Amino acid sequence: MTLKTLPLGVIGLVLAAAGAVAYSLVPEKLWLTGLLEGVALLCFLISVIAHFSGLKAFSARRSTRVGANSLLMILLFVGILVIVNFLAARHSIRWDLSENQNFTLAPQTHRLLRSLPRDVTITVFTREKDPGYQSYKERLDSYRQASSKISVEFVDPERQPKIAQQYGITRTDTAVFESAGQSVRVSAPSEVELTGALIRVSQDGKKRVLFLEGHGEPSLDDRERTGLSAAREILFKQGYDVGTLSLLKEPVVPDRTAILVVAGPRRPVTAEEQERIHTYVEKGGHLLLLIDPDTQADLNPLLKRWGLGVGPGALVDLQDRLAQGDLTSLLVRTFTEHEITQDLSAAVLFPLARHITFDEQAGSAWDFVPLARTSPNSWAETDLKGRVVNLDEKEDIKGPLPMAAAIAPKVAPEEGKPRPAVVVIGNSTFATNAFVNFPGNSDFFLHSAGWLAEERNILAIVPRDSALRPFTPNPLQERALLYLQVILLPAAMVFSGFIVWRRRRRL
Repeated sequence: MTLKTLPLGVIGLVLAAAGAVAYSLVPEKLWLTGLLEGVALLCFLISVIAHFSGLKAFSARRSTRVGANSLLMILLFVGILVIVNFLAARHSIRWDLSENQNFTLAPQTHRLLRSLPRDVTITVFTREKDPGYQSYKERLDSYRQASSKISVEFVDPERQPKIAQQYGITRTDTAVFESAGQSVRVSAPSEVELTGALIRVSQDGKKRVLFLEGHGEPSLDDRERTGLSAAREILFKQGYDVGTLSLLKEPVVPDRTAILVVAGPRRPVTAEEQERIHTYVEKGGHLLLLIDPDTQADLNPLLKRWGLGVGPGALVDLQDRLAQGDLTSLLVRTFTEHEITQDLSAAVLFPLARHITFDEQAGSAWDFVPLARTSPNSWAETDLKGRVVNLDEKEDIKGPLPMAAAIAPKVAPEEGKPRPAVVVIGNSTFATNAFVNFPGNSDFFLHSAGWLAEERNILAIVPRDSALRPFTPNPLQERALLYLQVILLPAAMVFSGFIVWRRRRRL
């Protein structure tokens, strides 16, 4: 038997296939795969040398050249497809055609994913037939494409019960976020839940938010309409540690308090408490004040130290208000350019608000920014006893007027020292359970908290969920819709019908 008669080509193909099988079965034994593939390549080379004259004559034929040309075109086409698929995998483009942009990540979520400090592993325990499987898959694909530090694994707890038992999974549709020894679980595939878990697991410590109590403030545990349990839950989902503080019992605001919230006190805040709050802010603290009209909580002595104040009465707006609502139910759409308001797209509902004042001389060291204003067709009504219908220029204060403001020092603090900041909002009801889920209210509340907590890289993650966002007209828009739909359109149909009837009678 000679080299020409020996089927070296067939032997090479068999050895090459054996090498591929060996790599798939025992990938750790690379020497075996390398040996098989090397012998296969040697067989191919020997076969080509032994049949060189025959291959030369075969390649000179016209049919061979035509076939080779066709084979080359096929290979080029396949190569183009491979390159296109490779580029698509590395730089994928997705179009979200859903009405509410259900599968588009919020800008704040993208900001968080770009600034992830370390790798995060997400293990989703769900089955393909479970209702949350597809939602988890679509949303987490978007997270994974936005950051290379996100890795996702889907585990069927029925097919892999040992893994589910290891994690202590008792129900499906549960996602476990893990990073640097920390673990957070979520049970809903919404972007709010997923992004909140991502924040908590990727940070070494939680920023603490304390709500002042002892003056008739709404309770964080109250789940009724007037409580703040929903606001606490929203803050918790964004990675904050939420608690309460009584300065009647504590001599100072605890260290490492990221934000001190004074939300809707009804009874007076003592001078000693106000002094402790002022000391906390002057040392670099961050204060969020939610002050309602017509309360006994007199915080003006504290506010005057920064040049701030709260005006008398309640705000009335004939233009930017809730349609069919009270004249004092403000639907604010006018915002000043600021980090707090930069991503606000929905109106904020302030029921019964008061306006904020600022004395430039007393607060010369502070940079004052009014965050939200009423329209020019507004005023501060000082007589709350009777029904509000008209502006009394002698007693009332003409708008536009700010009902929310932020201050920060004009001169930046020394490097390494915290920057004090204060946000004052002339209403606390907007953050209660009855109103915090109104479009725009939770956004404004969390944006304020995010700015105070100095989280500018992820400022108040408020992702967009697939929720109904109703159109809320103001009184002017309501009247326009009434005239258009109830009067003009029916009248136009009657008139056009009459014209058609007249023309047909003349035929």
